[in-house]
Amino acid sequence: MGLPRRSADPAELRKSLKPLLEKRRRARINASLRQLKGLILPLLGRESSHYSKLEKADILEMTVRFLQELPASSCASAAPTPSDSYGEGYRACLARLARVLPACRVLEPAVSARLLEHLRRRATGVTPDGGRAGDSCGAAAPSPPPAPAPAPPAPPRGPGLWRPW
Repeated sequence: MGLPRRSADPAELRKSLKPLLEKRRRARINASLRQLKGLILPLLGRESSHYSKLEKADILEMTVRFLQELPASSCASAAPTPSDSYGEGYRACLARLARVLPACRVLEPAVSARLLEHLRRRATGVTPDGGRAGDSCGAAAPSPPPAPAPAPPAPPRGPGLWRPW
């Protein structure tokens, strides 16, 4: 079934597209139900060959029952807490940086090593002074003042260009 020809009236166009859109929506639902059936039957320990003609409602009911019978602890452990996912992301980023940074040679090797060591300490939560990152027990050490920005190079002075000022 191809796309209908364009007509001048938008209402007529919508009317002709509605069956096509409904057909696509139903195809998506049926494909998802087939996938769900293929996933749920092995989890319930049932052979797919015995259940080749399950109704859609049966597939959904089996899935709901299976999910209700799951122990609550397995659901909680499956979803990481935000701090866990942050830590995992930080460690993954650090691992990638440890591979890429030495290879691209953007920084001097000594600077690169210091940076990676600092980031590793931050990942474990230990600061260079032996305290924990984020500890609020002691007074925070003052941060060193930022290094002044390098001045732009002075323009060359020479007899080549005459300026009236």
